[in-house]
Amino acid sequence: MFLVGLLIALSACYTIYQLYFHPLASIPGPFWAKLSRLWMTKHSWDGDMSVTMIALHQKYGSLVRTGPNEVSVSDLGAIKTIYGAGTRFRKSDWYSVWQGHRKFDLFAERDEKVHASQRRLISRAYAMESLKDLEPYVNNAVNVFLDNMAERQSQIIDMGKWVQLFAFDVIGEITFSKPFGFMDAANDDGSFAQIEGALKSAAWIGQIPGLYWLHDTLMPYIGNHLGITARHGSLRQFALREVTARQERGTDRKDILSKLLATHAENPETFDHNAVTSMATSNIFAGSDTTAISTRAIIYYLLKNPESKAKLVEEIDNRRKQGKLSSPVSLAEADRMPYLQAVMYEALRLHPAVGMSLPRKTPEGGANIAGQHIPGGAVIGANPWVIHRNEEVYGHDVENFRPERWLAKAKEEGSYGDMQRFFFAFGSGARMCLGRNISWMEM
Repeated sequence: MFLVGLLIALSACYTIYQLYFHPLASIPGPFWAKLSRLWMTKHSWDGDMSVTMIALHQKYGSLVRTGPNEVSVSDLGAIKTIYGAGTRFRKSDWYSVWQGHRKFDLFAERDEKVHASQRRLISRAYAMESLKDLEPYVNNAVNVFLDNMAERQSQIIDMGKWVQLFAFDVIGEITFSKPFGFMDAANDDGSFAQIEGALKSAAWIGQIPGLYWLHDTLMPYIGNHLGITARHGSLRQFALREVTARQERGTDRKDILSKLLATHAENPETFDHNAVTSMATSNIFAGSDTTAISTRAIIYYLLKNPESKAKLVEEIDNRRKQGKLSSPVSLAEADRMPYLQAVMYEALRLHPAVGMSLPRKTPEGGANIAGQHIPGGAVIGANPWVIHRNEEVYGHDVENFRPERWLAKAKEEGSYGDMQRFFFAFGSGARMCLGRNISWMEM
């Protein structure tokens, strides 16, 4: 009886502290979020974090308390502070689940000095100047995709699946100089399910990373029960097999792996074979899935907005009549198509591939964010879905698909710079997605 009473008293004290005396107590948010990480965990599991955070910011304003020691922010000035150049905000422990035991992981690495040195090593493989080397291989996949679409005229197909088959085969072409053959087979080999399982698993268990590391310790005794381990296990083994096969058969192509292997030859200690495999795994894992999501969004919004689709088709037809388009259309030609570019930006504005916040740990001493002191060690982050619906930046019709907002008028009115500045489809600042140029070329 005493223990029960003590437990009730401690629970009451904890609740009172979190609600009234915690440094974040004055920041509004859902009741249960203030008391437990389970609120974030549930919404991460349900996969509705994007729409949930939009609704919460509409209700509570620029700061929303989403955990006992976590805040979501939509204030534009705070975005620059948290993600801008020279920021002291570091990636939170949520990313440790993504990194696991990997020593070389650009996405998940939390030490900024380590990340900067790693990024310098491999940035040339993903730089804009590398696109001209990779474009012919993307074209190979485009041609296979178009042939398959021609064969299926008048048939009902799952276009979302075909877009992912395409994106996966592109990764094979540009990374290993060999498509995975998914489009030829009209199916994948189970990799999609592994990627989806890993994404869902990491999303929810990243909210309680201690549970992941406990599972990691006990795995030899209890077995493997978390999908995220596919990123560190089966998908990594898949990448290792492809790296080995690519080295054995050789190639004259200037694919990504050739550039990574050249970096390894120059820096064998700082960029070893494990690092090469880690980068190849990241290409397969992130490069296929996020590009597929974004391409699906473009197709979806065009089909839902026939007037915009008609304008894009008109731009394509006019340029084809003028002899300004090759087959397949080159990156340079696509870059000179203003309406196509506007459609892409607008679709990714409405449906960025990442639906969760990009969490950062507040530096020691804390920081003033949106007029509120956030203590050091607290987690704070912005959700791309929320930022992309800021009316101050994108206008009052933020829920509408309107590519015209990205065209010349926006540039004349001066809003284009802010729209670009707060475009979070590929992240922001020094941690912006390294593969964004490749992804844009594919789309």
